[in-house]
Amino acid sequence: MAKKPKKQQSAGTPATVALTAAGVDFTVHAYDHDPSHPSYGEEAAEAMGVSPDRVFKTLVADVDGALTVAVVPVAGSLDLKALASAAGGKRAAMADPTLAERTTGYVRGGISPLGQRKKLPTVLDASASAHPTICVSAGRRGLEVELSPADLARLTEAVQAPIARP
Repeated sequence: MAKKPKKQQSAGTPATVALTAAGVDFTVHAYDHDPSHPSYGEEAAEAMGVSPDRVFKTLVADVDGALTVAVVPVAGSLDLKALASAAGGKRAAMADPTLAERTTGYVRGGISPLGQRKKLPTVLDASASAHPTICVSAGRRGLEVELSPADLARLTEAVQAPIARP
Protein backbone atom coordinates (compact mmCIF):
# COMPACT_ATOMS: atom_id res chain seq x y z
CA MET A 1 0.00 0.00 0.00
CA ALA A 2 1.48 3.35 -1.07
CA LYS A 3 2.02 5.93 1.63
CA LYS A 4 0.30 9.26 1.14
CA PRO A 5 2.90 12.04 0.85
CA LYS A 6 2.46 15.12 2.99
CA LYS A 7 3.20 18.45 1.31
CA GLN A 8 4.71 21.32 3.21
CA GLN A 9 6.72 24.41 2.31
CA SER A 10 9.42 24.47 4.97
CA ALA A 11 11.17 21.67 6.80
CA GLY A 12 14.12 23.54 8.28
CA THR A 13 16.93 21.26 7.07
CA PRO A 14 20.21 22.77 5.83
CA ALA A 15 19.02 21.97 2.27
CA THR A 16 15.71 23.84 2.60
CA VAL A 17 17.40 26.71 4.43
CA ALA A 18 19.86 27.01 1.51
CA LEU A 19 17.02 26.95 -1.02
CA THR A 20 15.06 29.59 0.88
CA ALA A 21 18.15 31.80 1.21
CA ALA A 22 18.76 31.51 -2.55
CA GLY A 23 15.18 32.53 -3.32
CA VAL A 24 14.56 29.37 -5.34
CA ASP A 25 11.06 27.97 -5.95
CA PHE A 26 10.77 24.52 -4.40
CA THR A 27 8.27 22.17 -2.81
CA VAL A 28 8.99 19.88 0.12
CA HIS A 29 7.39 16.43 0.12
CA ALA A 30 7.34 14.52 3.40
CA TYR A 31 6.38 10.87 3.81
CA ASP A 32 6.64 8.21 6.50
CA HIS A 33 9.99 6.47 5.98
CA ASP A 34 9.92 2.68 6.32
CA PRO A 35 13.32 1.48 7.64
CA SER A 36 12.68 -1.98 6.17
CA HIS A 37 12.34 -0.68 2.57
CA PRO A 38 15.30 -1.92 0.49
CA SER A 39 15.80 1.37 -1.43
CA TYR A 40 15.50 4.90 -0.07
CA GLY A 41 15.04 6.38 -3.54
CA GLU A 42 12.46 3.88 -4.76
CA GLU A 43 10.58 4.31 -1.49
CA ALA A 44 10.49 8.08 -2.05
CA ALA A 45 9.23 7.69 -5.64
CA GLU A 46 6.50 5.26 -4.55
CA ALA A 47 5.43 7.38 -1.57
CA MET A 48 5.18 10.56 -3.67
CA GLY A 49 3.64 8.85 -6.70
CA VAL A 50 6.44 10.23 -8.89
CA SER A 51 8.23 8.41 -11.71
CA PRO A 52 11.62 7.01 -10.54
CA ASP A 53 13.11 8.86 -13.54
CA ARG A 54 12.30 12.16 -11.77
CA VAL A 55 13.54 11.19 -8.32
CA PHE A 56 17.31 11.50 -8.02
CA LYS A 57 19.58 9.93 -5.42
CA THR A 58 22.66 11.63 -4.03
CA LEU A 59 25.73 9.41 -3.92
CA VAL A 60 29.17 10.31 -2.61
CA ALA A 61 32.15 8.87 -4.45
CA ASP A 62 35.90 9.16 -4.22
CA VAL A 63 37.38 10.45 -7.48
CA ASP A 64 41.17 10.24 -7.42
CA GLY A 65 41.19 10.91 -3.67
CA ALA A 66 38.61 13.73 -3.67
CA LEU A 67 35.04 13.26 -2.47
CA THR A 68 32.57 14.04 -5.24
CA VAL A 69 28.77 14.08 -5.26
CA ALA A 70 26.91 12.23 -8.01
CA VAL A 71 23.19 12.92 -8.51
CA VAL A 72 21.49 10.20 -10.59
CA PRO A 73 17.93 8.90 -11.10
CA VAL A 74 16.83 6.24 -8.63
CA ALA A 75 15.66 4.23 -11.65
CA GLY A 76 19.28 3.64 -12.65
CA SER A 77 22.74 3.29 -11.17
CA LEU A 78 25.92 5.32 -11.15
CA ASP A 79 28.52 4.67 -13.85
CA LEU A 80 31.73 5.21 -11.88
CA LYS A 81 33.90 5.42 -15.00
CA ALA A 82 31.65 8.15 -16.46
CA LEU A 83 31.69 10.01 -13.14
CA ALA A 84 35.48 9.96 -13.01
CA SER A 85 35.64 11.34 -16.54
CA ALA A 86 33.03 14.06 -15.85
CA ALA A 87 34.88 15.10 -12.69
CA GLY A 88 38.19 15.30 -14.55
CA GLY A 89 39.63 12.23 -12.86
CA LYS A 90 40.83 8.80 -13.82
CA ARG A 91 39.27 6.50 -11.22
CA ALA A 92 36.16 6.60 -9.04
CA ALA A 93 34.87 4.36 -6.26
CA MET A 94 32.03 4.73 -3.81
CA ALA A 95 33.12 6.68 -0.73
CA ASP A 96 33.15 5.17 2.73
CA PRO A 97 29.60 5.78 4.08
CA THR A 98 30.86 7.10 7.43
CA LEU A 99 33.15 9.58 5.69
CA ALA A 100 30.30 10.65 3.38
CA GLU A 101 28.02 11.27 6.38
CA ARG A 102 30.70 13.15 8.34
CA THR A 103 31.66 15.32 5.36
CA THR A 104 28.14 16.20 4.18
CA GLY A 105 26.51 16.45 7.60
CA TYR A 106 23.69 14.14 6.52
CA VAL A 107 22.89 10.49 7.20
CA ARG A 108 22.91 7.84 4.49
CA GLY A 109 19.53 7.75 2.78
CA GLY A 110 19.12 11.44 3.57
CA ILE A 111 22.18 12.98 1.94
CA SER A 112 21.14 16.04 -0.02
CA PRO A 113 23.22 17.68 -2.74
CA LEU A 114 22.22 21.00 -1.11
CA GLY A 115 23.30 22.54 2.18
CA GLN A 116 26.17 20.16 2.83
CA ARG A 117 28.56 20.82 5.72
CA LYS A 118 31.46 20.90 3.25
CA LYS A 119 30.64 21.86 -0.34
CA LEU A 120 31.78 19.05 -2.61
CA PRO A 121 32.21 19.01 -6.40
CA THR A 122 28.93 17.80 -7.88
CA VAL A 123 27.99 16.01 -11.10
CA LEU A 124 24.30 15.93 -12.09
CA ASP A 125 23.20 13.28 -14.55
CA ALA A 126 22.31 14.85 -17.91
CA SER A 127 18.88 13.17 -17.87
CA ALA A 128 17.72 15.68 -15.24
CA SER A 129 17.35 18.37 -17.89
CA ALA A 130 14.59 16.33 -19.59
CA HIS A 131 12.24 17.17 -16.69
CA PRO A 132 10.74 20.51 -15.63
CA THR A 133 11.31 19.49 -11.98
CA ILE A 134 13.14 16.71 -10.20
CA CYS A 135 13.14 15.52 -6.59
CA VAL A 136 16.24 15.11 -4.42
CA SER A 137 16.68 14.46 -0.72
CA ALA A 138 15.84 17.46 1.44
CA GLY A 139 18.32 16.31 4.06
CA ARG A 140 16.70 13.48 5.96
CA ARG A 141 15.00 10.17 5.30
CA GLY A 142 11.34 10.71 4.45
CA LEU A 143 11.84 14.23 3.10
CA GLU A 144 12.30 15.21 -0.54
CA VAL A 145 12.57 18.59 -2.21
CA GLU A 146 11.25 19.23 -5.73
CA LEU A 147 12.95 21.93 -7.81
CA SER A 148 14.07 22.67 -11.33
CA PRO A 149 17.21 20.85 -12.50
CA ALA A 150 18.64 24.22 -13.60
CA ASP A 151 18.30 25.62 -10.07
CA LEU A 152 19.89 22.49 -8.59
CA ALA A 153 22.80 22.68 -11.04
CA ARG A 154 23.31 26.39 -10.37
CA LEU A 155 23.20 26.12 -6.57
CA THR A 156 25.55 23.13 -6.42
CA GLU A 157 27.73 24.43 -9.28
CA ALA A 158 27.23 21.00 -10.82
CA VAL A 159 28.76 19.69 -13.99
CA GLN A 160 26.04 18.02 -16.06
CA ALA A 161 27.07 14.80 -17.77
CA PRO A 162 25.68 11.34 -18.60
CA ILE A 163 26.79 9.48 -15.46
CA ALA A 164 23.84 7.10 -14.97
CA ARG A 165 23.18 3.77 -16.56
CA PRO A 166 19.82 1.98 -16.66
